[in-house]
Amino acid sequence: MSRTITAARVATLVGPLTAAERPLYLELAERLRLLVGEGRIPAATRLPSERELTTALAVSRTTVTRAYAELRERDYAESRRGSGTVTRLPLRPQTVLDRVFAPWTQDDDVIDLNCAAPSAPSGVGAAFEAAVTELPAYLSSHGYYPAGLPRLQEAIAGLYDERGLPTAPEQVMVTAGALGGAAIVAQALTAPGDRVVVEDPVYPNATQALSHRSARLVPAPVDPEGWDLEATAAIVRQAAPRLAYLIPDFQNPTGHVMSESQREEYAASLRRARAVPVVDEAHQALALDGQAMPAPFAAHAPSAVTIGSASKQFWGGLRLGWLRAPEEMMPTLLHARMSLDLGAPLVDQLALVHLIEHRHEVWAANRARLRDQRDALLGALADRLPEWRFHRPSGGLAVWCELPQPRASSLVVEAERRGVVVAAGRVFAVEGGLEHFVRIPWTRPAEELEVAVDRLAHAWASVGSGRVGDGEGAGRLTVA
Repeated sequence: MSRTITAARVATLVGPLTAAERPLYLELAERLRLLVGEGRIPAATRLPSERELTTALAVSRTTVTRAYAELRERDYAESRRGSGTVTRLPLRPQTVLDRVFAPWTQDDDVIDLNCAAPSAPSGVGAAFEAAVTELPAYLSSHGYYPAGLPRLQEAIAGLYDERGLPTAPEQVMVTAGALGGAAIVAQALTAPGDRVVVEDPVYPNATQALSHRSARLVPAPVDPEGWDLEATAAIVRQAAPRLAYLIPDFQNPTGHVMSESQREEYAASLRRARAVPVVDEAHQALALDGQAMPAPFAAHAPSAVTIGSASKQFWGGLRLGWLRAPEEMMPTLLHARMSLDLGAPLVDQLALVHLIEHRHEVWAANRARLRDQRDALLGALADRLPEWRFHRPSGGLAVWCELPQPRASSLVVEAERRGVVVAAGRVFAVEGGLEHFVRIPWTRPAEELEVAVDRLAHAWASVGSGRVGDGEGAGRLTVA
């Protein structure tokens, strides 16, 4: 059955039509196409009748008729008997699901909560269209920008200036995603056998990137209540690490935020050990409760290398990240980068410039959407699984749930069978364990999250009754 959307809602999403340089129907069709492509009007939604939309937009019937025809021509809509005009995407849904992240999911009814990455917010499609328009001006050059497109370096430096951390564009390197940035850091600053202190639990893809030079990972605890900095300081003293990888803003997977005083204390212990902090700020822009965020960790640690990402605050398909580092370190990082790749895609960089320029409106809409989804997920968990414990994150993309029994892997297996995919705690463990925990992102629509929690509740009931196996093989997956 198709969803429906009212003419008034479509008119609000479309906004005022100007048609200064092209026919009005083309402008309407283009705005509708972007709304469908970005998911603000979901696929399989029945659009208002031509008569209703004509009234809501105060345009001619011909304008709406031709706009709908244009959508159908470009495969963003189709006519269905008895349903009128229904939105669609040129790619079938099953071709969009990445089997690397969830290789067993063959059923369209599966709710994938393994990947903590939302769909694109409003503005991403328009940014790429602006980028393509600007691209011809760069085609006469070779197109390589190993340190990054200068316009983008300046825009990213401005983000740090805005947060109270003065930054020159020369301190910024644009990378092929945050993981690309982590790989550059490892290549530049570690040698085989070097120790790297990492949080435990931790985002596993980043630690894999940091250890690809055969560095030795040393876990430091992040408890359900937050960082154990006393224990971490002792670990740093004993390990004498070359690097320390940390996520102070909405830590992945726990969702904690390191306070100003904690940042100062941790930075001091790293200075004493002469360890370089590698600070992952991928989720920093996702404060969902309107709160002010602490100063960047690098404000307390001038030697820090900060990793930023466009994937979480804008869209995962925008495969861009960046490094901010002391200027004297940049030649070393650039030399290492040249052994891995010669720069990030130019069109993506141009698109990111536009997104940063319009960041406040993009972030506001994205945060509102994620806040609603977070509240729906946490409400459903409290209602259906009251015995599960969790800290309510004030931002980020996921909640770290503590189970009453250490049966996370068994739960994941049973949940898969019931049509919902989540990541067991051991995926995030540096040295194994964490069977009391699962990570659940709120990156799907609220109604899907509520269905997912209902399935998880049934799965947990089966696990508790002993009607499932021991979970052998669960958790062997890629997470994001």
